[in-house]
Amino acid sequence: MDEETAGKKVEFVTISAEKIPFGRNNFIEVARKKAITDEGENEFISLSRGYYLPDGSERFKKSLTIPDDPQIKAFVVQKISSM
Repeated sequence: MDEETAGKKVEFVTISAEKIPFGRNNFIEVARKKAITDEGENEFISLSRGYYLPDGSERFKKSLTIPDDPQIKAFVVQKISSM
């Protein structure tokens, strides 16, 4: 981190999210999120894998984000659908 980015804060806001359970205690979440900084906002799509704890709360293990760009979303959907 350089001096310019060291003090900047990013706030992440979930705009919408949907989950599908799989396996014993696992789920996949697809969400639209927004990163907010003093310089502006950036929307993106997040694909996350998580699991449920015994008390029902959620924990996330891994996440992948892609830009909210129609061409990139179409590419990802097409490639996943063709596998």
